[in-house]
Amino acid sequence: MDISTFVFLGIVAAVIIYVVMIYNNLVTLKHGVSKAWANIDVLLKQRHDELPKLVETCKQYMEYEQDTLEKVMQARAVVSSAREQGDVGALGIAEGQLRLGLGNLFAVAEAYPDLKANETFQHLQSRITGLENSIADRREFYNESVNNNNVRIEQFPDVIIARMFNFMSAELLEFSEEEKKDVDMKSLFNG
Repeated sequence: MDISTFVFLGIVAAVIIYVVMIYNNLVTLKHGVSKAWANIDVLLKQRHDELPKLVETCKQYMEYEQDTLEKVMQARAVVSSAREQGDVGALGIAEGQLRLGLGNLFAVAEAYPDLKANETFQHLQSRITGLENSIADRREFYNESVNNNNVRIEQFPDVIIARMFNFMSAELLEFSEEEKKDVDMKSLFNG
């Protein structure tokens, strides 16, 4: 074999190694998105299990606030359905409704001193608030993983490998504008 054959084989080997490296990096990013989603999913399941306990505790004290309690449970069901279906867009909207309902529930609970003093209520409120904070942290990590994945599969030359092997973009977990705005505390106590 002459030197040009060795050069040609060296170039082909370098290209193959480069393609394999790109492919492996895309696989790592794809699995990073899945892992980030799994972290959120665990927290959503934990909160899902805690909410009925909170509502039951509140029912004992909040006999005139059944509408508030029902809205929390309805939102919980919608979040659960979206989570089970893996529908990130619907989950973002449902999360907004649930967070708004929880905000309303905790605000209304202020009018019930016996409820606020109840040890079970305090524990559940603390637990759910902690889960909410953890979900927010994990959501940030998930969205960062999605962004890294989506940018990478659109960059050249990665886009070529991504299309060849059908790597797909992922959807960001975004909450509705209604969820982002502050709760109108005055309307809660005057309504």
